[in-house]
Amino acid sequence: MKFLHTSDWHLGRSFHRVNLLGAQAAFVDHLVETVREHEVDAVLVAGDVYDRAVPPLPAVELYDRALHRLAELGVPTVMISGNHDSARRLGVGAGLIDRAGIHLRTDPAGCADPVVLADVHGEVALYGLPYLEPALVKDEFGAEKVSHEAVLGAAMDRIRADLAARAPGTRSIVLAHAFVTGGQTSDSERDISVGGVEAVPASVFDGVDYAALGHLHGCQTISERVRYSGSPLAYSFSEADHRKSMWLVELGAEGEIAAAERIDTPVPRALARLRGPLEALLEDPAHARHADSWVEATLTDPVRPDDPMARLAARFPHTLSLAFDPEGREEETGASYAQRLKGRSDQEIAEDFVAHVRGGGHPDEAERAVLQGAFDDVRADDSRQETHR
Repeated sequence: MKFLHTSDWHLGRSFHRVNLLGAQAAFVDHLVETVREHEVDAVLVAGDVYDRAVPPLPAVELYDRALHRLAELGVPTVMISGNHDSARRLGVGAGLIDRAGIHLRTDPAGCADPVVLADVHGEVALYGLPYLEPALVKDEFGAEKVSHEAVLGAAMDRIRADLAARAPGTRSIVLAHAFVTGGQTSDSERDISVGGVEAVPASVFDGVDYAALGHLHGCQTISERVRYSGSPLAYSFSEADHRKSMWLVELGAEGEIAAAERIDTPVPRALARLRGPLEALLEDPAHARHADSWVEATLTDPVRPDDPMARLAARFPHTLSLAFDPEGREEETGASYAQRLKGRSDQEIAEDFVAHVRGGGHPDEAERAVLQGAFDDVRADDSRQETHR
């Protein structure tokens, strides 16, 4: 059986204020064409269909068109909710949509109720395991503690029990949305636990033939049978080096992974992370290839240059992010704020603040005179108010 594994569409998300709806629509076109071209038997969408619980209307319309097009192909689609989705909203009408071959799995209680497909080698049970918020599902699964590992393990126990009751040789696939140990994160994934991401071991998926994972935005192979498809588009500059793709996986007669191929997704615009002094970024011929890229620039000039964004945009019209990290900046000493200010005049503190906010370089004589005049005026005003009390 051949299936297409994708996840983390994040419909409705923008990229540094750039609307990505057109790029997301191009991805849906590519998805449908891939299903048709490769004669895919099932599509797996492992969560984070939307970018937020209440998505904008254009994103909902794109999702609706995607479902209609997949249903028209007659290819079953299994889709779970992720931590960005509202499971209740995504799951509305699931019973009716199920009749069209679009199987939404958003209720944790139904995780052991699979979609059962068949090929010449027998049945394949596809289990949809939506994102599990530990505090909300602990009682449902009778987990021993409030943790992702505990609730995911308990849910998998239910799945393995259902699988054991089926005909011998039944092959199995699980869709899940979680952070599995060994996965590499990026800046655009929302933390899935208070106080830090809580990883679960890949062994939690033991006993099934393939685990189609969502949540991490980089395409990754945790093991032959446990994979992330990653997001189809880049959603942060930390993904600049990602190759965006989907997994086309073929499950063999005995449940073995007979083939696994990455299908590249359309790239709306390349990403570039540039770092260095402003003049170097503007003049270095090696950066000519980034003229049409979305650019994140980090300037290392010791003093913040004048009008840096406009100057960068003249060479890189699609500059979206500008940061400053001056070379030679003194490291923080670890001293408290009060200790750092002890013995320093108001004038010295103000001059240090000016240097900090503009990325280095202390005020010149004219700027120091302005600061001094301001402090003199404040002191004079304080004296007048004190006199009239």
